[in-house]
Amino acid sequence: MDEKIKELSLLLLYLTSWEDNDDFITLKKSWKGYPFHILDELKEADYIRGNNSSKSVYLTEEGIEHAKKLADKYFAEKDLIKGQ
Repeated sequence: MDEKIKELSLLLLYLTSWEDNDDFITLKKSWKGYPFHILDELKEADYIRGNNSSKSVYLTEEGIEHAKKLADKYFAEKDLIKGQ
């Protein structure tokens, strides 16, 4: 069950993300309102990054690609995330 929670948390982070632009790079950021142990596991897998004092995290390229694969796994209608 923990693996599914981790997968769905990453997918929700992706689906609720926004693009944050600075002078050098565009990041997909999301609020980190998920269980800390799940966020820690996602950080260890290098799917997300961010510091502990911040209220948001950003998704790595690997995290974005994995979230897209999870969307294929969990959603029959791929149009739900087409714009992401």
